[in-house]
Amino acid sequence: MTLQQQIVGNAMQMAVCTLNPGQTVYCEAGKFLFKTANVSMETRLGGPGARNAGGGQQGAAGGGMGGLLRQAMGTAMQVGQRALAGESLAFQYFTASGGEGTVGFAGVLPGEMRALELTGSRAWFAEKDAFVAAEETVQFGIAFAGGRQGMSGGEGFILEKFTGHGTVIIAGAGNFIDLNPADFGGRIEVDTGCIVAFEEGIQYGVQRIGGLNRQGIMNAVFGGEGLSLATLEGNGRVILQSMTIEGLANALKKAQGGDKQGPTGGLFSTHTG
Repeated sequence: MTLQQQIVGNAMQMAVCTLNPGQTVYCEAGKFLFKTANVSMETRLGGPGARNAGGGQQGAAGGGMGGLLRQAMGTAMQVGQRALAGESLAFQYFTASGGEGTVGFAGVLPGEMRALELTGSRAWFAEKDAFVAAEETVQFGIAFAGGRQGMSGGEGFILEKFTGHGTVIIAGAGNFIDLNPADFGGRIEVDTGCIVAFEEGIQYGVQRIGGLNRQGIMNAVFGGEGLSLATLEGNGRVILQSMTIEGLANALKKAQGGDKQGPTGGLFSTHTG
């Protein structure tokens, strides 16, 4: 069943989902807004990817103790990955009964939301905390971009990964823009904090801004970007956001008289979040 959803609002959007009887949608803890009385809510550790490990609930029941053990190990592995990534450990599941039900979700920052339709042919990757909600047929996982990229790229080290069939809803800060690197010579370079999500097939990397010369040092010290930019290459959909979490945090601190960005930005920034 296709998830019926409508994204409403402007400065801080929310997704209003209409569930058919028996249809289930899940969200990350803290993203739920409201529901109708005929929609049940259940909190579980792990998402559908762990729940279906070892053949799913039916497979676990049919496999006796071995099936239950595989299911428990799958859940524990997913919970461990989420803990390592700094994500919420629990998901909330919502199921309609006795007729259509309605449930609403939102992100945690002022900005846009987007519904992505997975057909099973391509996975989607998103930055930490972008996930809001998805159909139960969508599997949620954690992907690691690699040690070298993580050490130099910061935000890009840990990614959320969505596979399967169905609708997944993501959120970001500010406004979204959709790009395809293939339309720009096959490669774009992006502030690491501006990436929201990209399709499987896009090659993600991190590169140093300039060399160890005068201009490279000027970029790093006074440019506000630090030493690295994210690179996105290939042919596929990329979603960027106009606001970074660090930029928003620094703006709020500045408004409170505690500017942590410093007069030059870049390497002189004292931001520690």
